[in-house]
Amino acid sequence: MTESVSKLIEELKRLGGRVEEVKDREVYLVVGRDNLRSLAKALYSTGAYLKTCAGVDERQVQGVLSIYYIFGLDELGVDVVLRVPVTEDDAKIPTIVLEVPAADWCELEARDMVGVEITGRPVRRLVLPEDWPEGIHPLRKDFDYSARPPRRFRSELPEEVGVPLGPYHPALHEPEYFELYVDGEKVVDVVYRGFHVHRGIEKLAESPRFTYKQIPFLAERICGICGFVHSSCYVMAVERAAGIEVPERAEFIRSIVLEVERLHSHLLWLGVAAHLLGYDVGFMHAWRIREHVMVLAEYLTGSRKTYGINIIGGVRRDLNVDKLDRILKTLAKVREEFVKLVEVMLSVPQIKLRASGTGILSRSEARALSVVGPVARASGLYRDIRKDYPYFAYREVSFKVPLYTEGDNLARVLVRVEEVLESIEIIKQLVDKLPGGPVAVESWDVPPYRRAVAAIEAPRGEDVHFIITGVGKPYRWRVRAPTYQNIPALRAMLRGASLADAPLTIASIDPCFSCTDRLVVYDLRTGSRRVLRIAGGVSACPL
Repeated sequence: MTESVSKLIEELKRLGGRVEEVKDREVYLVVGRDNLRSLAKALYSTGAYLKTCAGVDERQVQGVLSIYYIFGLDELGVDVVLRVPVTEDDAKIPTIVLEVPAADWCELEARDMVGVEITGRPVRRLVLPEDWPEGIHPLRKDFDYSARPPRRFRSELPEEVGVPLGPYHPALHEPEYFELYVDGEKVVDVVYRGFHVHRGIEKLAESPRFTYKQIPFLAERICGICGFVHSSCYVMAVERAAGIEVPERAEFIRSIVLEVERLHSHLLWLGVAAHLLGYDVGFMHAWRIREHVMVLAEYLTGSRKTYGINIIGGVRRDLNVDKLDRILKTLAKVREEFVKLVEVMLSVPQIKLRASGTGILSRSEARALSVVGPVARASGLYRDIRKDYPYFAYREVSFKVPLYTEGDNLARVLVRVEEVLESIEIIKQLVDKLPGGPVAVESWDVPPYRRAVAAIEAPRGEDVHFIITGVGKPYRWRVRAPTYQNIPALRAMLRGASLADAPLTIASIDPCFSCTDRLVVYDLRTGSRRVLRIAGGVSACPL
């Protein structure tokens, strides 16, 4: 730990924190609820970002319920974790939303899933439906995964259902619920409700049917676009908790596949953005170029998606000389065709006209909400986990982190354009420096009740996995996808904007929902209410 981190720890101890564990890049402190807000404020004032918070039922091991608040000191590359324990008969913790606005969702989720009441703020259901029975919390250990509690099903379908015409469809064909309050064509306010396809993956990982070895396959199905990010983040968390040393060659292979995944994800998104801007030729060319990357992914891993090559302690597939040669040839073709597409695409008048100056997220708002990925970098926040917390082989390569200050839709487009070119260069460096040796450890063991935080830079931004090890499987596995962190920023982006700009602005965070979506538009001038519904299906990111 550096001198700066040591001074911070001393300050947190002075404010009431008790150091519980210090290890490489992670500091754990126990905090009483009376001191939580002052410690959270002290961390936030030093420049820390809230990564997430996790409710944990620790009654079996410590006799308490806890909320873990995970802060990242990006400039120092260190995570500070505040654990706030409470007894079951007095399970109340004060909110830190006033000090750290980014804590809004994860506090409500801990309330829903573990049953810790959050005081000093308005509360509502976030993950669970409104008719979920009181007193039943799915992530408590005494709740069985296969249980089906009684529910009072209510139909919310209005008497009249509108037809989704014009600009009212928010973005992608996935289950999302936005209420846009408009005055004429101006958006006055936005309310979002998600978690329509909550699959209970965190709970499933605790069930008897899963082991440490099987969960990488489960993690890879969290998202249909960046599944390798999630499986990599999971195995990294287990490896850090257990102290497993991964062979260097495996770390290089993981990094190569992660950047291949970033290429296909950004190309997919740029095509969707072109479509939303009315430039369907750009959409078709972006997806045509993306196909080169998808074919390469299948050649390297055996699958176009859900690659299945991550295992704890390494990877199950090696890269031979033929595969390395194929990588370089494909990258050269992708780069040449992509540069031509971008030159044409950014010269189309309606692209700049529609994207420039719309969906603005200021740097201060981005900071308060702890947004991640291209959304953060387009608003002037220098945040990239590959640089701030180097993992796998990223410490062996050099690359530029694109940064813009405008915070609008065009800036988020340009960040992704530059990242495609940077990813190509990163892969070329990794191929050139690929070391020899094994690709996996022969055996490993995971001691119980070890904790670790793992973070990986997904195409959408920082992906965070927090793990507490158990016997044969995780005791608690917390996943925070990038979209979870970026959706709350849409309220700031959309308020005061034109309704016609809503589709691109929502899509600009590259949201991941899945399956069926709904949109409610309230017109404050006439008092009318329209519910728009579309069935579709793309990727799946909700847990």
